[in-house]
Amino acid sequence: MSVFGLRLKAARLQAGLSQEQLGIEAGLDPMSASARMNRYELGKRAPNYDLAIALGKVLGVPAAYFYAAKDDEAELLLEFQRLSGDAKRKLLQSLRA
Repeated sequence: MSVFGLRLKAARLQAGLSQEQLGIEAGLDPMSASARMNRYELGKRAPNYDLAIALGKVLGVPAAYFYAAKDDEAELLLEFQRLSGDAKRKLLQSLRA
């Protein structure tokens, strides 16, 4: 399984969605949504970046999360997304200092 597939499946399960539900909510044709999501999770195919963005929106995760090579980087992306705009700016300022 690919990193993308592992992260996609984990986020989908966390959201409590079936492969078909996720695909449909992300804009895929209902007739092929389940099969396409299954191929993405198994790493047999990779969605284009626009679809990765749509999947992230449905799942409440940034698209970059799916591509993070390391687990700690993926976790940082998730935590950063949850911060308010002001908290993000403060964190970035602190990291730059």
